[in-house]
Amino acid sequence: MQTFVDRADAGRQLAAVLAKYGQSHPLVLALPRGGVPVAFEIAKVLQAPLELLLVRKIGAPGYPEYGIGAVVDGSDPQLVINDEAMRVVNPLAGYIEAEKGRQLHEIERRRRVYQGDRPAPPTKGRTVIVVDDGIATGGTVKAALKALRRAETERIILAVPVAPGDALEDLKADTDEIVCLVTPESFRAVGLHYEDFDQTSDDEVVRLLEKSRKMVGTET
Repeated sequence: MQTFVDRADAGRQLAAVLAKYGQSHPLVLALPRGGVPVAFEIAKVLQAPLELLLVRKIGAPGYPEYGIGAVVDGSDPQLVINDEAMRVVNPLAGYIEAEKGRQLHEIERRRRVYQGDRPAPPTKGRTVIVVDDGIATGGTVKAALKALRRAETERIILAVPVAPGDALEDLKADTDEIVCLVTPESFRAVGLHYEDFDQTSDDEVVRLLEKSRKMVGTET
């Protein structure tokens, strides 16, 4: 079942397919932490800037794991609501705004850890390649894609090494193109398709972001 040696190997395989986008000067956005080593290899081949796309789930009152929305980082942070979940939960007035503020604070904290004072990159009018190390259900990715569309991103490409077909089908409406290398008929877990699927550390995220900026000359 194992298809990729590690995340870097998966990134190199994706980069070979995505090389055609090099001339469109794309922005590569990685979902941390596992998406960063994959995205680094893509950004290297395309000679494109690599940045992070930070997403925080808004959970139901008393049930934080049940997502009723998400906040997506960006130059204009976006709130994405799951209408069906909202109808089920029907939270009290003010709950969503309060949670949005709390999650934006956490996004900002994480951004400082990974990127210091660098602001979130604008995506309006750009070709953006969103990268993760794999998709299981697609909930987080869906929120990110919807937010990018709302931010007037010109072209959205989702690039992942492995994902179940039904999850990809659900994401089609929010993308212009999906590049996925493996869509197993019987999907169990992303990690089963890697020989090495150790957790990506914060230090590795920071190191790869800095290395990528040196390669494409976007240091500040």
